[in-house]
Amino acid sequence: MQDTNLETPRLTCETRADGTVIIRQTAELGPYPRCMTDRFMHWAQLDPGRLWMAERGQADMGQVSAWQRTSYGAGASAIKAIGSALLAAGLSAQRPLLILSGNSTAHALMALGAQHVGIPSAALAPAYALSGNDRGKLTSVAQQLTPGMIFVDHAARYLPAIDAVFGPDVALVCQTGGPKGAEISRQILAYDDLLKTAPSAQALAAHAAVGPDTVAKFLFTSGTTGSPKAVIQTQKMLCSNQAMVAAAYPFLADEPPVLVDWAPWNHTASGNKVFNMAIYNGGSFYIDDGRPTPADIGKTIATLREIAPTWYFNVPIGYQFLLDAMEGDTALAANFFSNLKMMMYAGAGMSQPVWDRLAQVALRHAPSGVPIVSGLGATETGPFALYYTDKKDRPGNIGVPAVGVTLKLVPAEGKLEARLKSPSITPGYWRNAALTADAFDAEGYYKLGDALRYARDGDAAQGFLFDGRLAENFKLSSGTWVAVGALRAALVNDFGGMVLDAVIAGDGRDDLRALLVPNWTKLREMAPSGTPQADIAPHPAIIAALSDRLNAHARAATGSAARVVAAMVLDAPLSFDLGEVTDKGSVNQRAVLRERAGLAAALWAADPRVILADWKGKR
Repeated sequence: MQDTNLETPRLTCETRADGTVIIRQTAELGPYPRCMTDRFMHWAQLDPGRLWMAERGQADMGQVSAWQRTSYGAGASAIKAIGSALLAAGLSAQRPLLILSGNSTAHALMALGAQHVGIPSAALAPAYALSGNDRGKLTSVAQQLTPGMIFVDHAARYLPAIDAVFGPDVALVCQTGGPKGAEISRQILAYDDLLKTAPSAQALAAHAAVGPDTVAKFLFTSGTTGSPKAVIQTQKMLCSNQAMVAAAYPFLADEPPVLVDWAPWNHTASGNKVFNMAIYNGGSFYIDDGRPTPADIGKTIATLREIAPTWYFNVPIGYQFLLDAMEGDTALAANFFSNLKMMMYAGAGMSQPVWDRLAQVALRHAPSGVPIVSGLGATETGPFALYYTDKKDRPGNIGVPAVGVTLKLVPAEGKLEARLKSPSITPGYWRNAALTADAFDAEGYYKLGDALRYARDGDAAQGFLFDGRLAENFKLSSGTWVAVGALRAALVNDFGGMVLDAVIAGDGRDDLRALLVPNWTKLREMAPSGTPQADIAPHPAIIAALSDRLNAHARAATGSAARVVAAMVLDAPLSFDLGEVTDKGSVNQRAVLRERAGLAAALWAADPRVILADWKGKR
């Protein structure tokens, strides 16, 4: 395999009298299309038979199902038909399309059909409707968007929540499971019927009117509040962000990318970046029906035995699962790395052991290795904003501003607060002028809410390290600030795979303590065979191993703001409904501390579940 074709950024830096630093690339961002479906239509005209998207069909008992493939030509016809049907149904920016579905070709075509004629869509995590009887988040979405139509993959699964939250005037489009007879409380449309709609003159005119400032979609994000807010995504955001990605990774133009991806489209990482990366570059998107969990990683592995990606994204725990399989399966690893140009991780910090294992397996199957990259962005930034292209020997670096992005570092609370300006920044939050105004500073920079620090003091060209969410940081009783994000990543790394994440407590106290999100797969392997689930975390062997790791962390720490002196394993799963965790697995520090205040307080009590560090001979 040849070395990956990557861009080498050149930066310009300006330091102001107040210590604020302005950093950008010297290169200018090139042109980009007015809307994303113009790029889709380009490939449909150039090569209508080229594969755009593939998904698994229905499987026979015990068998891996065959791929159902959709070409650019077929996709273009479906987009025009769906757009015409949605316009005829009276949808608009004021009454957009709501999508309650997992990733699927139908989901993709509904969103693109709406975009094509200037109708925004909003994909929600299915858990908003399926995770329980709490309809608070779904009700908030309904109030913010006032949708005119809802698309679901299977009507019967979602109808209880839909009927509880949305009025009968909101039509429903479903692939399967539509109710009949007396069950019908609203207009029910079959997805297949929408595909039969003849393209209309109204749709042709509506598409011609779509421009850079047209709202393409809404993405919901909760931030640290737990309450969903609709982030506006314009066509300019989507298209300029893909131009930035293309400038950073020229190899995408060398051959159409092949993408294998599981991450939900209601998140910006996959729903914007990966989804549109295929369209922008004429690539093929294989929907991975697995997930990085013990129950579903087998589906991902089955797909990667068959499909060789050229660019691959996963969260760190996902790479851990893949490594566990690849290190014992040469054929799987050989196929995975056979045409791979880049691996990207995000969503959480990657530990050094996982990084080293990943790099070693890559070297065994690709003579030059494969770049392992990360970056920094947000739903409000497109998301692509900071990135790096040079090969690193350790995780943590998030790179430099992309072409077209200006990074502003503002001294705050002894740190450097990151703010961004670019054409891929959102204009704001839908129907929320106050929240929008608060998101930007006087110069129009979006306040990311993250702190950064130089990877090498004063040298922006060497990239930056994440230095915590400012909203999560707090002070010890001594007045010392605690950089929670960086400490969480370090602590997880120090536990060597035994924990997936950590929630840091200690606001206003003398020391720091943590609630640990366990890696049950690892802990089960370490516990004696046959140990019941309830007895794994308190088992003496597990407590001893956790204690050894915590002791080593505490002894190596450089000060009270970097030293966790006690910890407790969370035995109850984090709750999506309570905002403790997203459907992608990201942990909300503040929500966990709020919802589990009793457990957090117990970290300082004589609770037998608390593991105390022994450092400097003290306990």
